[in-house]
Amino acid sequence: MSRFWPVVLREGPLVLRPLERSDARAYAETRAHNARWLTPWEATNPDPRYRLPPFGELRRHLNAQAKRGQVLPFALEIDGRFRGQLTVSSFQWGSVMSATLGYWIDERVAGHGHMPTAVALATDHLVHTLGLHRVEVNIRPENTPSLRVVEKLGFRDEGLRARYMHIDGDWRDHRTFALTAEDIPHGLLPMWLHVRDAGPTIGGTRATDPGTAGPDTGRMHTDPDDSR
Repeated sequence: MSRFWPVVLREGPLVLRPLERSDARAYAETRAHNARWLTPWEATNPDPRYRLPPFGELRRHLNAQAKRGQVLPFALEIDGRFRGQLTVSSFQWGSVMSATLGYWIDERVAGHGHMPTAVALATDHLVHTLGLHRVEVNIRPENTPSLRVVEKLGFRDEGLRARYMHIDGDWRDHRTFALTAEDIPHGLLPMWLHVRDAGPTIGGTRATDPGTAGPDTGRMHTDPDDSR
């Protein structure tokens, strides 16, 4: 599993990397600052007894899952500071070769194209390095900022999943978006960077739109029990 984890992916000021012990303070501050921003999209555990573990325990659990090939728990770093998470889970190998991607970002740096860049970077790694065939993203229909991320990147809308995931205290509908290897033979990141720098976007909105980067897609990945 050495090629699976740890992994560091870079594009300009943006870095996707493993969570580090030194992230503890920035993680706590970022989560506290963004509590209201993230709550409507935050994956929750229907067990009322569940409590989110402290950062150190969470980090150890995610890294253990990563070493078993179950998850890629990236920290999102921008200009040298922790600003969110992008996590890949639900790996299926064999005849399916797919995974599910989810993310959240600090509201203070949202709207600058960071999240589409991170998603494109991770998608290319999954398809062109790990050899997956399909990458999926699940988003609440009300989460307009996250919908714009996948629209900008050309993810295909595959329809509604009723009551798909427990979010903010109840079972919520999600829309499923996906790309396959055939959709991005030369990589998603080069296409996105070209479109971003040129102005118009793949999905018909502009790359500089303030709604570029929202909080969660279908999975916040702050729950260590969520290893699917």
